[in-house]
Amino acid sequence: MNEHQEPMDPSGIEESAAPTQPSGGGAAALCQQIYVELRKVFFGQDHVVSQVLAALLSGGHVLLEGKPGLGKTHLVLALANTFGGQFGRIQFTPDLMPSDVTGFTLFDMKSQTFQMRRGPVFTNLLLADEINRAPAKTQAALLEVMQEQQVTIDGESIKLELPFMTLATQNPIEQEGTYPLPEAQLDRFLMKVVIDYPDQVSEEQVVGQVTSRAAAKGLDARDVSRICVQQDIISAQQECAEIRAVPEVVRYAVNICRATRDAQGISLGAGTRGAISLIQVGKAYALMNGRDFVTPDDLKSATLPVLRHRVQLAPELAISGQKVDDAIERIVNAVEAPRV
Repeated sequence: MNEHQEPMDPSGIEESAAPTQPSGGGAAALCQQIYVELRKVFFGQDHVVSQVLAALLSGGHVLLEGKPGLGKTHLVLALANTFGGQFGRIQFTPDLMPSDVTGFTLFDMKSQTFQMRRGPVFTNLLLADEINRAPAKTQAALLEVMQEQQVTIDGESIKLELPFMTLATQNPIEQEGTYPLPEAQLDRFLMKVVIDYPDQVSEEQVVGQVTSRAAAKGLDARDVSRICVQQDIISAQQECAEIRAVPEVVRYAVNICRATRDAQGISLGAGTRGAISLIQVGKAYALMNGRDFVTPDDLKSATLPVLRHRVQLAPELAISGQKVDDAIERIVNAVEAPRV
């Protein structure tokens, strides 16, 4: 790869947009093809597509936050179709049990043996819809699967088929009857991706496409082309892990996270897993832009989705109306970036 190739255009710490068109093949070209296919059915949210792709390359999980009807399920299903992966969905409710997530054993009267019934987590892309509506015990069952990539049912551990990625959604406008995820569990998500309303042109395009067929089926996530197979995604993840991050860039990631712990108005800063996640996502952004090394700009592009769920404002700042993203941007701008 060309070490003099320009990075994607992050102004300040703006969240990433489209990956650049790489010259040649490999994982970078694969990501570009997937990106193009997803944009056929998911309009006006280019930064969301890039961030979800970066999480897939990093082997991490995503917390999706957005109001209803913005296409979260649509995006996940379309992504699964681009590599022929299995798609699973769990609608979290207050009465959902851990066994409804992971599976259970059932005594079969006919064979007089216990038969295992695998839960919906046995898939490639899992959509955990409104995860904060389930009680803590059920949330913990899913988060254990995310961390270990295996399920234990009645003492038997079963590895999940790779690639495996969880995309959990939260509705920011409804808090009644919810069980907020504790900070330690939020930290298990690689990124928190915020989906907002699209611009007017994109919204008009969505409405026109969706209503172009009977029963508003004009924009179908299954219309995307299959670009690759599951093994290609695993190979791309391996290529992503091999992207170089020089000591100066690693130190920069650590300095950003340490600065969040010492900043005024912050009650909880990012831990070591935050710095690890910055490097992981930075490597994914570098790969998506056709480079084999991480730049400080890659980390700046990653700071908001990686840190916004790991940093908490002090009550006085939260009451004043300041947003977490504003505080992170201020902190990152105050940390000196290395010249590499």
